[in-house]
Amino acid sequence: MALIVHKYGGTSMGSTERIAQVAKRVAKWARAGHKMVVVPSAMSGETNRLLGLAKELAPGKPTADYLREQDMLAATGEQASSALLAIALQAEGQPAVSYAGWQVPIRTSNAYTKARIDSIDDKKVRADLDAGKVVIITGFQGVDEGGNITTLGRGGSDTSAVAVAAALKADEALIFTDVDGVYTTDPRIVPEARRLSTISFEEMLEMASLGSKVLQIRSVEFAGKYKVPMRVLSSFTPWDIDLTEEAKSGTLITFEEDEQMEQAVVSGIAFNRDEAKISVLGVPDKPGIAYQILGAVADANVEVDVIIQNISQGGKTDFSFTVNHNDFAKTLDLLRDKVVPALGAAEVVGDPRICKVSIVGIGMRSHVGVAAKMFRVLSEEGINIQMISTSEIKTSVVIDEKYMELAVKALHRAFDLDQPAAA
Repeated sequence: MALIVHKYGGTSMGSTERIAQVAKRVAKWARAGHKMVVVPSAMSGETNRLLGLAKELAPGKPTADYLREQDMLAATGEQASSALLAIALQAEGQPAVSYAGWQVPIRTSNAYTKARIDSIDDKKVRADLDAGKVVIITGFQGVDEGGNITTLGRGGSDTSAVAVAAALKADEALIFTDVDGVYTTDPRIVPEARRLSTISFEEMLEMASLGSKVLQIRSVEFAGKYKVPMRVLSSFTPWDIDLTEEAKSGTLITFEEDEQMEQAVVSGIAFNRDEAKISVLGVPDKPGIAYQILGAVADANVEVDVIIQNISQGGKTDFSFTVNHNDFAKTLDLLRDKVVPALGAAEVVGDPRICKVSIVGIGMRSHVGVAAKMFRVLSEEGINIQMISTSEIKTSVVIDEKYMELAVKALHRAFDLDQPAAA
C-alpha cells in the first residue's frame, strides 16, 4: 500500500464535529492499508483570533522580539487541532500520535512570520508509521537553529504538507479544502467557471502566484522541486465515499503535459486584489537605479511583483512596481525617508486601488496573438491597462480594482472557459 499525506484546512477542522468527520475519513484510508500522515490547519478563525489578541497588546512598532512571540502564539492553533484530531482517531480505534513542528523537527530559517523550510527529520515519523500509527504533524510551523518556533506565513500548512510528503517520498499529497478542485476562475465571480480534472504543475504555479487562493505558492514550488504528486479535493464530501472514487476526485496537479491539456490555449483566469502600485518619479536615468530602489525594498523583506521603467526624457525616468497591500505603507515610508533623498528623485506616489488579472495556459506557448486578444477584450470593455507582465505561459495586467469582476468575466467568456473541455 501507499504512503499518503492528507492536509486539511481550517474549515475542515472548524469544529469537533468536523474534526470527527476528518478522523473517520483518515481512518478509512488507514484501514485500507495505507501509511497515513496528516497535516491539519488550526480551527477556522483561530489564527485570526490569536493574532488579534497579540495586536491588542503589541508595542507601537513591531520588533523582532515581538514577531518571535507572535509566532509562538500563532503556532498554538495548529497544535490544538493536531491533538484533537489524534484524540478523535483514537476514539475510532485507530492508533495516532501528534507532533508539533519542532518535535519532528521541521527546520526553518529564522524569518519570523515568513520562515522557509530548510530540512525535515523523518526518523521519528517513519518509526511511528511502521508501528501502524497515523502521524499528525502541525502545519504552518517549524523551528529555527536557535530553537525558536517559527511560522511559514498564511496558508503555510499547504507548504508543510508538501514538504513532509517530499521528505517521506510519499506517493501522493491530498490537499482537502472547502472547494472540490481547481477551477478555471473563482466561481464566486464567474458562476460558469469549470472544475479542471488536471492542471500542469507550471500552470498551477502561475495560478497560485497570480492570486488563486486554492494553494499557497510555496507549496506548489515544493511540489515542483521534489516532484510530489498533488491532488486538490473537497473535505465536504461524505467521509464514507468509496476510497477508489475519492482517490480520483478533485483536480490532479500533474507533471505530464498530455494531448488533451494542450488543446486549451488558456486554462484559467487568476486575479489578485491584494496588491498596490508604487511609482518613484523623476529618477535620474543612470546604471544601478533599479538596484538602488529595489535593493532597499528587498532588504526590508518586501516582495516586489510587476516592474516597469519608462523611457528616459531629459535624463529622468519613472520607475513603478507593485507590492502586497500589507507592505504598501512600509514601502512608501522607506522610499520617502531613505531612497528618494539619496537618489535625488522628484517624489514617490502610491495607488492601493489596483488589482492584477492574468490569463494562464501552457497552450500559449504554441499560439500567437493570445495577449493581443486579451488586450482587445479589455479595450472593448473600456478598461485601461496600467502595467503588463508576461511569461511563456501567462500574461498579467494591472488595472483599476473597480473593473476586476468585469475583466475576469469578459476574459473567461472570450477564451471559451465556460465551455466543456474537449474530449
